Amino acid sequence: MLGRERLLSAGMALLSASLMMGVGGARTAKAQASAGPDDARILADVQKALDNKRYGNVQATVQNGNVTLRGTVDDYADKQAADNRAHHVKKVQGVDNEIQVAGPPVEDVALRNKLAEKLAYDRVGYGTTAFNSITIGVQNGVVTLGGTVYGPADKDSALSLVANTPGVKDVVDSLEVAPLSPMDDRLRMELARAIYGMPQLNKYALDPAKPIRITVVNGNVTLTGVVDSASDRDVAGIRANGVSGVFKVVNNLQVAGPQTGK
Repeated sequence: MLGRERLLSAGMALLSASLMMGVGGARTAKAQASAGPDDARILADVQKALDNKRYGNVQATVQNGNVTLRGTVDDYADKQAADNRAHHVKKVQGVDNEIQVAGPPVEDVALRNKLAEKLAYDRVGYGTTAFNSITIGVQNGVVTLGGTVYGPADKDSALSLVANTPGVKDVVDSLEVAPLSPMDDRLRMELARAIYGMPQLNKYALDPAKPIRITVVNGNVTLTGVVDSASDRDVAGIRANGVSGVFKVVNNLQVAGPQTGK
C-alpha cells in the first residue's frame, strides 16, 4: 500500500511538472507569436536612426511594429527629435515616448520669465508680432502655452523656441491659430493704424516686444499687453471700437503704472 502511495505521489509530481512545462511552453509560444515579423528589422533601423551622442542614454524596444523609447536626454528638443526619428523609420506603427529630460532643473518663475522674454521678440521682423498673444504657464518644468497666434509659422516658432530652452521638461501645446480670413487681415491692419497712429499710444510701437497685442478672430477683437496708464488702456479700447467692421472688442490690457483718479 505504501509503495502504491509513493508511486501515486511520484506520478502526480511528474504530471504537475509536465503541466507546468506545458503552460510555460504555451506562454513562450504566445510571446513569440506576439512579436511582429518585422520587429527585429525595425529595432535595428530605430537604433541606427538614434545613433547620435544626443541619444546615447536612450533605449528602444519594438513589439508588433510599436516602438517604446526610454532613457534620458539633456533637452526637451532632443526628446522630440528622437520621437520624430523613430516615427520616420519604415514600418513603424506607433511610438510611445517615455524619455525623461534629465537636464539641470530651472526654478519655475525663472524659467517662465526667460521664456516670456524670448517669446516677446520671437518673429520680430515678420510683421506678426503685434498679432500674437501667448500665455505661458510653468509647473515643475512643464510649460503650457496658450493664447492665439496669427499663423502656423508663428505657432511652430514659439513651440521650437520653448523646446530648445534649457530647463523645459515637457510642453503642453494649447496654442490656437487664428483662422485664415481676408476680412480679419484687413481689420488687423486698420486696428494697428488706429491704435498706434494715436500720438498717445505711438510709444507702444517703439519696442516690438512690448506692443498692444491685437488678436482678431472672425471680426472679434481682443487687446492684451501692458500699458502705462488707465487712460492708455481706455483710449486703445475706444480706438479699436471705432474701426469699421469690428464686431466686438474685449479690452484685456493691464495697467503697469499708477492709475489716475486714485
